[in-house]
Amino acid sequence: MSSTAAEPSFADRSRRRFLLRKLHSLSGVVPVGLFMLFHLFTNAKALGGEAPFEKAVEEIQGIPYLPIVEVVTVLGPLLFHALYGVKIALEGRPNVGAYPLNRNWMYVAQRVTGMLAFAFIGWHLWEIWLKKVTGHLAPEQFYGALCRDMSSAVGGVPLVALAYVFGIAACSFHLANGLWGFCFSWGITPTRRSQRLSATVFGILGLAVFLLGANTAIYFATGARIAIFGTPADAPIARARTCPEVLDASGIPASPMTEGGSSKMPARDGAK
Repeated sequence: MSSTAAEPSFADRSRRRFLLRKLHSLSGVVPVGLFMLFHLFTNAKALGGEAPFEKAVEEIQGIPYLPIVEVVTVLGPLLFHALYGVKIALEGRPNVGAYPLNRNWMYVAQRVTGMLAFAFIGWHLWEIWLKKVTGHLAPEQFYGALCRDMSSAVGGVPLVALAYVFGIAACSFHLANGLWGFCFSWGITPTRRSQRLSATVFGILGLAVFLLGANTAIYFATGARIAIFGTPADAPIARARTCPEVLDASGIPASPMTEGGSSKMPARDGAK
């Protein structure tokens, strides 16, 4: 007489670990990955000048119950993905020394870039989102604040802009390689051929996402734009002030770092 073993319950440690890893993988795509793409494309509106960027920000700020939406659909999943990702990274045992295979290196790079992305996103939230929700930075000040911060320099080195470029690079690689891992672990790409194809597709996607984000960061830092993204560099921008024009109008130098590494930006009329 044959008998089948009972399927383990959710309370079983092995099953709970499996489901949490699946949820971690899924959250990296939806909603965290999708929000990253949306966020970078929204910020790229700045390539057309102040007016289109502020219009995009205004549309987002007009979403009903925005703070609740942000916490439930973005910050909550992001925090879970980041913290559980740190746990996975600390528990991992890389073996690239014994087996220097491509996927083993991708395994290590995924965890390293995850840590870097976690630090970068936390810092970015502290600098922009937290100041917004505490009333220290009004949404209509975002453009000027980003112009000021990214054009700042210490000893001639644009540290903030470089931090953004490297942070965006870490996030882009983590997203692209994570999408490959998601498709593999969820059985979407079961064959070697489909895995190679997905690696190529997601590699191109990751590069495009990085170029989009880095182009925006470089624009905020220097006022220069790459023609393949956003408004062509030599195209006239009607009724849309650029970063240098905003800084000039505010009387803020291109490198406004003060003692202690902090900088001040005058609030606009009506801004808290």
